[in-house]
Amino acid sequence: MEQNSLIRTEAYVNGQWVKAGSGKTFAVTNPATGKVIASVTDMDRADTRRAIDAAHAAWPAYRDTTAKERASLMRTWFNLMLEHKEELARLMTMECGKVLQESLGEVDYGASFIEWFAEEAKRTYGDVIPSYSRDRRLVVIKQSVGVAAAITPWNFPLAMITRKVGPALAAGSTVVVKPPSETPLTALAIAYLAEKAGFPPGVYNTITSSNSSDIGKELCENTKVRKLSFTGSTPVGKILMEQSAPTLKKLSLELGGNAPFIVFEDADIEAAVKGAILSKFRNNGQTCVCVNRVLVQDQVYDEFVEKFSEAVAALKVGNGLEKDVQVGPLINEKGLEKVKEHVEDAIAKGARVTEGGKPLDGLFYKPTVLADANPGMLISREEVFGPVAPVFRFSTEEEAIQLANDTAYGLASYFYSKDVARCWRVAEALEYGMVGINEGMISTEVAPFGGMKESGFGREGSKYGMDYFMEIKYMCFGGIK
Repeated sequence: MEQNSLIRTEAYVNGQWVKAGSGKTFAVTNPATGKVIASVTDMDRADTRRAIDAAHAAWPAYRDTTAKERASLMRTWFNLMLEHKEELARLMTMECGKVLQESLGEVDYGASFIEWFAEEAKRTYGDVIPSYSRDRRLVVIKQSVGVAAAITPWNFPLAMITRKVGPALAAGSTVVVKPPSETPLTALAIAYLAEKAGFPPGVYNTITSSNSSDIGKELCENTKVRKLSFTGSTPVGKILMEQSAPTLKKLSLELGGNAPFIVFEDADIEAAVKGAILSKFRNNGQTCVCVNRVLVQDQVYDEFVEKFSEAVAALKVGNGLEKDVQVGPLINEKGLEKVKEHVEDAIAKGARVTEGGKPLDGLFYKPTVLADANPGMLISREEVFGPVAPVFRFSTEEEAIQLANDTAYGLASYFYSKDVARCWRVAEALEYGMVGINEGMISTEVAPFGGMKESGFGREGSKYGMDYFMEIKYMCFGGIK
């Protein structure tokens, strides 16, 4: 930690590194070791208002910069992230537990949103509409929404910030970032790099706090915040939506998931096993697009379970900074207890453990496969957010689609099949915002990320991502002779 030049423990507001008005701090703990790695400024609602005021005051001047000027700042920020890739990745692994190789990948992935939206800044085109009258001209332009707040989760401490602030900054909005108390150090590190990139005071602000509910309420209720983007659980998303209703704030909500992974009888089983390993055990199963239910057709069920269990057994568990480790710890004791509860419930209701099924020391849990899963189990309805893969059996394509869609959530889904016609039928029938077809890794800056149903609304990334941080204005020019 002492050798990491990016370590910052104070919040970044209006171009200054500041302590909380109360002087309070909170501890950040390494989930792999249980050791405190830093004490960070613990801000309250009054501190948050000051950050919002700074962003609001900086907005007019930043809004009036050219797209090219904003793109230049963002490009510099992108380059700085890549220059400090190793430091960012090690910091990320220490505070959230994901293995170092995944953290290095997240730096690339997170930085890619800044690069993408730096380019998109110059493409926020409007329209000239054919007039209904000879003496009038109709024009549509897009303008920045204003102060944008981003509330981000711990499982992707860098990428969930850049995916939100990238389009905001590109559009000409100023931002207030609220990272989670589990992983504030990565957020503060990229705020430091934003400062080095040359963003004017007040344009980029990061507030840290252990009291997420109070800070969230201020961001929702404050009339100077025009846009709120949140990634997290569905229950919290509903609360934020309710709190934002009085100000009719623009919202983007990327919430919980219950991702199915369907293996049809005509699938390439080896490829399906590899895809399931990638999609299920990335970040120890602690991502919103991780596989939560593996659905396998009767004819290949036993073969898949055997090969999948063998592959899961080969996964190396440990501290993410250690060589060759593939699966790290759960983020905290609450996460570990949820995994235990889901496994115990599944076993009590008939599941057969073919691999794992038990906790290890500390916050580690052995990667687990549960065969003979059924819809009556908790893990069928709830996101386990851990290294447990229940495998369900189905007979027909229609049954697979019904099982996959039988959930309140609709974020990510996956299936494997060699039949082109089936690929089209199933992809169109799945009620999910994202579908991976013969592919377990689908996230990229060039494609829209987001869900349906109780997985939220709005899209991040891609050309569509800019729209959620902009207002559309129609202008009618009259009196033209």
